Amino acid sequence: MTIWERLEARLIPNWRDVLRRAWSVRLLFWAGALQGLQAALPMLAPLAPDWLLMRAPWVLGVLTFAATGAAFVTRLLAQQSLTGGNNG
Repeated sequence: MTIWERLEARLIPNWRDVLRRAWSVRLLFWAGALQGLQAALPMLAPLAPDWLLMRAPWVLGVLTFAATGAAFVTRLLAQQSLTGGNNG
């Protein structure tokens, strides 16, 4: 018996639609992209002006926090475009 057979969790029936259309997935994608940009910032330091480097980590952190919080909220909201709002 594989680990996938032992798991109780199952995908929702319309997981492909949710993956493509759900705002929570989109916002989590942007949160990940912002976090990656924040991690890559030290490597971009020679290319960026000093004023940007001083503000960028703080701004990227706030934007990442906002995107993650918005994703949490939108996951709780029913989205009518996803099978009548039944998106898991």
